[in-house]
Amino acid sequence: MTAHIVVGYTATKTGRDAVAFAARLAMATGAVLDVAIILPADSRSVITPPDAGYDRLLREQAQAWIAAAIDKTPAEVVAHAHVRSAESFAEGLISLADDLGASHIVVGAADGGLRGRHRLGTTTSELLHSSDVPVVLVPRGARKVAAETGVTRLTVAVGTRPGADALMVDAAALAAATGASVRLLSLLTVDLPPTADTGAIRLAGSTEADEVLAAAQTALPEGLVVEVVVADGDSIEDAVSHLDWQPGEVLLAGSSRLAQPRRLFLGSTAAKMLHEVPVPVIVVPRTHLGGTTQEGSQR
Repeated sequence: MTAHIVVGYTATKTGRDAVAFAARLAMATGAVLDVAIILPADSRSVITPPDAGYDRLLREQAQAWIAAAIDKTPAEVVAHAHVRSAESFAEGLISLADDLGASHIVVGAADGGLRGRHRLGTTTSELLHSSDVPVVLVPRGARKVAAETGVTRLTVAVGTRPGADALMVDAAALAAATGASVRLLSLLTVDLPPTADTGAIRLAGSTEADEVLAAAQTALPEGLVVEVVVADGDSIEDAVSHLDWQPGEVLLAGSSRLAQPRRLFLGSTAAKMLHEVPVPVIVVPRTHLGGTTQEGSQR
């Protein structure tokens, strides 16, 4: 069965960033790229009579924008255009992803963000509260990365529950599809309450981190190239900023334990990481549509 990657497009630099990375991901995994513009379902006020001509022009313009975006993707990528109407951009993307059985929904950063940084907007926030499909957050400037860069390494933010990390399933599948290596990352020694930040607790946290990382590593298939890292710093942001990040890197993070099954909800640790991570981030629902019932462990 052919995999599909849905990308939400707007005719802006942010939209081009999203399409550029989605095309890289599609090329690396052999998936079909589905570029979508979602039009408002109620584009006129209630006192404005329906205008079929206006609707037609709006859809034609949207199709033209998508065609221009697809023209800039690598020739190897099979891409389809979709123009839909929905109550919200996020709702339209989720509906399309469900219809196609898509593996990911890709969106760019909100306007106003710095190059190489993430900025959550209304659409992204809604997706992170309602999607049952992994959401890929693309930082500003991703369109500047060469398409042939591909996906070279997956960094997986490992949480606090040994043996209960559903991210391993997604990481293993994505690594197999792309040929990327895997880096298991623990922030346990950093993610502590300020009042409990003592040397003794950090030592205990480091021991627990080693145990969690070891358990996570055993959950990955044999033969996979795996690196294990325990980040340290004065804060989550500080620890993340001192890590090395490859041009072809992708970070995988699980949704919060507060999330409903098969839904996303960005936890506090992942939200802090977004402030400093310069690479695309895939946020994975804590349960899997394929019947997996493991819980994600990213807080």
